Amino acid sequence: MRKLTFGFIGIGLIGGSIAKAIRRVLPESTIIVYNRRESSRTLALNDGTANIATDKVDSTFSQCDYIFLCTPVEKNVEYLSILKKIINDNCIITDVGSVKTNIHQAVNAIGLEEHFIGGHPMAGSEKTGYENANDRLVENAYYPLTPTNKVEQKYVDELTKIVKMIGAIPIRISYEEHDKVVAAISHLPHLIAASLVNLVKHNDSKEEYMKTLAAGGFKDITRIASSSPEMWEQICMTNTKNISIMLDKYIHDLKDIKSSLDNKRGSDINALITESRDYRDNIEEHNNSIIPRSYRIYCNIIDESGAIATIATILATSGVSIKNIGIVHNREFEDGVLKISFYDQDSADRAVEMLERHKYDIVKRQ
Repeated sequence: MRKLTFGFIGIGLIGGSIAKAIRRVLPESTIIVYNRRESSRTLALNDGTANIATDKVDSTFSQCDYIFLCTPVEKNVEYLSILKKIINDNCIITDVGSVKTNIHQAVNAIGLEEHFIGGHPMAGSEKTGYENANDRLVENAYYPLTPTNKVEQKYVDELTKIVKMIGAIPIRISYEEHDKVVAAISHLPHLIAASLVNLVKHNDSKEEYMKTLAAGGFKDITRIASSSPEMWEQICMTNTKNISIMLDKYIHDLKDIKSSLDNKRGSDINALITESRDYRDNIEEHNNSIIPRSYRIYCNIIDESGAIATIATILATSGVSIKNIGIVHNREFEDGVLKISFYDQDSADRAVEMLERHKYDIVKRQ
């Protein structure tokens, strides 16, 4: 591949991780970064990711072959007007936003169609900022690319190759189809999770029996409700139409379920669960996804003094970081007494290995 110069507008978790991955696979490339936080710029220079770090978006970026917009969705659109006056004739601008329609519309409005290929690395973490970026974050993650109709195919092919080189799985898709897809598999589920949690909150008794008994499965299926309100406000306000369409369909399905319950049609409920089970069981597993995964194991232990401390010590001395640990009180749908959560799959795998070596009965679950 030719020697390339990359620009990054924003080097938080996603931008920083992509920049680090490019440095790893294309070590001879030049990387220019802009970030408001000076500490992030300094880190990127000191760890060798960036060749140049600047506190403003200016002519420094005129030499770039590719520029990644990695700021919040509405900010990415604002930078387009600045970049139009700066970029060279052969520069391609891409972004990492989870919604594509708004930025494609902005690109069309200001005449940058020949220079734009939208992108959406479907990876993330509960941690944020450049200090948590790593060069493997997008590995095995789907990475939709949404080229305009006017961008040259050679650039689409080259960016696709770069995405493959950093370990992601590129998928070429129209921006309209992309936003319909993410509305169904990510945006609506976040709203459903949040509304389900609030349903319990608003209908609980003063004794809070719902909250007390809601551990286990309820917390798992509503985990994504613990997300950034600011970020999800932005997403919902930029993909409103698609989310609303999917929400209408979901409300229709819920009404059908209510009718089946009200009329005691048990066969309908059986068919519903059977169809959903079979479809879900055929969804492929990937290390990364648009909704961050939970890595956890369950361990059967005797509830006695020091039992949890012993396990924590075993894992700590093995260098395994625990995200959360606790006794499962509602085990109607769970498989063990002790639930241990981790930050990544490797930590969960190593924990299983170490605990089984110490003769603990482990149930591993994704």
